[in-house]
Amino acid sequence: MSESTKKTVQPNKQQLLNRLKKIEGQVRGVHQMIENDRYCVDVLHQISAIQSAMNKVSLALLEDHTHHCVVNAIKGQDGEAAIEELMSVMRTMTK
Repeated sequence: MSESTKKTVQPNKQQLLNRLKKIEGQVRGVHQMIENDRYCVDVLHQISAIQSAMNKVSLALLEDHTHHCVVNAIKGQDGEAAIEELMSVMRTMTK
């Protein structure tokens, strides 16, 4: 199974979906702000809030992945691969 088709049970799925719905609303709000020619600084503040919210979603998902997928891989003797995958994700997230 390829990396992109792996399935896992997401323990905090509903919380993540709720956060993403809120972010979706914020993005629509920024779209409207730009359509309505709102002050650039106000738009930038909203974009910053969206970026912060996305970072929180990413960190929550990363925490769940570490506590569940990585722990299970280590218990199942596939820890090195799981740690390397985790580190690869961390390198991507911190670019």
